[in-house]
Amino acid sequence: MGMGTSPVGMGMCQSGPVGMRTFPPGLVYVPRDVGAPSCPRPSSVRCWGWPLVPDPPHQCRTAPPPPPLPAPAPLGGSGGGARAPIGAASGRWRGRALTPVNDSPPVAPRCQRPRWANTGPGAPGRAGCPRPLLAPSGPGPWEGASSGAGGGFWGIFVNRSLALEKIKCFGFDMDYTLAMYKSPDYEELAFALLLEHLVSIGYPHEILAYKYDPTFPTRGLVFDALYGNLLKVDSHGNLLVCAHGFRFLKGAEILHYYPNKFIQRDDMKRFHILNTLFNLTEAHLYACLVDFFTNCSRYVNCDTGYKHGNLFMSFRSMFQDVREAMDSVHLSGCLKEKTLENLEKYVVKDPRVPLLLSRMKEVGKVFLATNSDYNYTDAIMSYLFDFSDGHKAETPQRPWRSYFDLIVVDTRKPLFFAEGTVLRQVNTDTGKLRIGTYTGPLQHCAVYSGGSSDVVCDLLGVKGKDILYMGDHIFGDILKSKKRQGWRTFLVVPELARELQVWTEKSELFEELRSLDLFLAELYQHLDSGSSERPDISSIKRRIQKVTHEMDMCYGKMGSLFRCGSRQTLFANQLMRYADLYAASFINFLYYPFSYLFRAPPVLMAHESTVEHGRLDAGEAGTTLAPWLAQHGHPGQQVGGRGPRSRRAEESQHQQPDASGVLCPLSPPTPSQVAGVCRDSSGEEEDDGEA
Repeated sequence: MGMGTSPVGMGMCQSGPVGMRTFPPGLVYVPRDVGAPSCPRPSSVRCWGWPLVPDPPHQCRTAPPPPPLPAPAPLGGSGGGARAPIGAASGRWRGRALTPVNDSPPVAPRCQRPRWANTGPGAPGRAGCPRPLLAPSGPGPWEGASSGAGGGFWGIFVNRSLALEKIKCFGFDMDYTLAMYKSPDYEELAFALLLEHLVSIGYPHEILAYKYDPTFPTRGLVFDALYGNLLKVDSHGNLLVCAHGFRFLKGAEILHYYPNKFIQRDDMKRFHILNTLFNLTEAHLYACLVDFFTNCSRYVNCDTGYKHGNLFMSFRSMFQDVREAMDSVHLSGCLKEKTLENLEKYVVKDPRVPLLLSRMKEVGKVFLATNSDYNYTDAIMSYLFDFSDGHKAETPQRPWRSYFDLIVVDTRKPLFFAEGTVLRQVNTDTGKLRIGTYTGPLQHCAVYSGGSSDVVCDLLGVKGKDILYMGDHIFGDILKSKKRQGWRTFLVVPELARELQVWTEKSELFEELRSLDLFLAELYQHLDSGSSERPDISSIKRRIQKVTHEMDMCYGKMGSLFRCGSRQTLFANQLMRYADLYAASFINFLYYPFSYLFRAPPVLMAHESTVEHGRLDAGEAGTTLAPWLAQHGHPGQQVGGRGPRSRRAEESQHQQPDASGVLCPLSPPTPSQVAGVCRDSSGEEEDDGEA
């Protein structure tokens, strides 16, 4: 079968004993996402990157739902979206009823991990794809989120293998990590303050009529300070989307500005990457200003700016004005003041936060490193840990500083991960800094200002890879801590809730795009360099463009944070490159034991994912797997004279959660295991592929 390209995460399934290894009867590769087909498959199927799940009997099993986790207090605001968790209230998926299957004991205490099987009319005779991991229902803080601070999806996703039991220290950023701001309320506040500042320095009062639109911006956009365009690019600088104001450019218009549909990303004076959640309002403001001046009759449009009489305003000067407005709003304290005036409106309060931090402190050290000043940090953290107002907390209430071994404010990241600044101690009674550089030992519940990542390691007595640092800033938190210090990294991606919701609800679009790619490859399968035939693929290309556009519009006006059709964005590439783990919220760690081993799926190059290995017949496959089966056993099989055991006993012994928490049996040996690759005692390769 000819195989074309497919969107990342949409598995390329192929029957027969192919791929890296052949699996014992009763085991199949089943995609984790519901976008993949749920048709019956032979017992040896390849779907790259997905875990093994048991192939159930052809009579679907049903079971009563497991006891629910205690639901947290309502967390969201008006922008949290009123949708119920997918598959929760309706119990439907693609026209079929969903029944949770939970015939194995939970792996971690206080945590149920149900799998989902198709049991409705037309359902196949084997379990369908496991559902995305759902947290207790409730309103969410992010646009389109379905519940909790994690947006309803509590899986943790793995780019590089990580043994959680090796982590000796857990580090946190505060803004958009420990303290999750409610969207779009918080962005609307920041946007209004930015407009007011621009008007105060001479911009027309008419711009105050613009309102923040959460469906327009996304992270990872690039602002072209020469032509005033907002660009969405891939990791190489190839253009995916181009917008001038709110008008999306096409074809000849794009070629007018970018003849090769390509930009030099290293030209940092011209191209500015908007990677943070704070940049969402900035990106939308650029579009509003360009839209206003383009359509205002008082101004003459030029390629690089606008003329008004003898005055010329370039897009570069507009960029500088907006950046100065951003600095003023944040540094002057007006945004912080407005936030503190109504914390309930702007900040998510989750009773699970103190519970998780107390558990982390039992197994390791915990520190906080934030760019915010002490007074703002103290106000936000006191609110997050104060449950005297009726919210039910999972742990006895105590001062927020007692949850941390070290607290550092005013860190000035990313400078913090390089030479840093002077470390000073904070007087927690007045909020003022003590005179002189602090050179003493670590003091319990003390607060420090400035410093560097090296100072943190010295005070806590840990080294780079002992630390797992969690933050939302791909550059300031993740990239620099990874490249300069070798810290293990966890990226908080609140938008992931919405991304997964579209991924599951619009699975037919992803499947159609995959089918079009395969069909396009089939047209050329029997042609070579001597063929004069030229297949007409114009209609297929138009259909691919239409489906890609329809997919993008499901996410928002700028499309997905991670992709444009089957092409990954710059943000997605950076996430995969620098974040060891990522999830919608750090709270998702609550559902994993601290002895957990996060295993990354194999990363295959194009030639590895499309060219088959040599086929093994059934006898050879059985010989290869016999030692593993003899050691581990498998439900329903007899190996080496062992008698059959009860299904519940076998599954209890051999099921473990995969990297997203889905229960699955222990995997058979990988080629590296068969070849005798040296591993340490945790089962983790000695070299994770990092420099």
